[in-house]
Amino acid sequence: MFGMEMEKLKSFLGTQSELQGDLTVKGILRLDGAAHGKLQADQVIISATGVMNGEVVAKKIIVEGRVEGSLKASVLVEIGSKGKVKGDIFTNSLVVVEGGEFNGRIEMKAEKLNVLDFNFGDRRHNLEILL
Repeated sequence: MFGMEMEKLKSFLGTQSELQGDLTVKGILRLDGAAHGKLQADQVIISATGVMNGEVVAKKIIVEGRVEGSLKASVLVEIGSKGKVKGDIFTNSLVVVEGGEFNGRIEMKAEKLNVLDFNFGDRRHNLEILL
């Protein structure tokens, strides 16, 4: 799951840590404890013991723990097999691994919109397809 990017891990909130407020870091932030507020980083990893209440903003967000709030990722949100997300997701790409849970609203940007014209019976229709 973490691959070679673990080398860039710059910030870590351990299992006994609790953050109240906002935190902005460069690189990767891993949350094993609890946070209430806003987390912002290049990549945020919420481990199986991590609990987040609030907003997470990053290029990539990986959730193995619990999140209640909003996730805003410009590249990817991944909800792992033990991850639970309740809230809104804004991203270009979403992966939910079997066993992962998501309850909320999602907004995804489409890279391309194709419109297909077709005839059904005696009527002409347009079908919009998001790619």
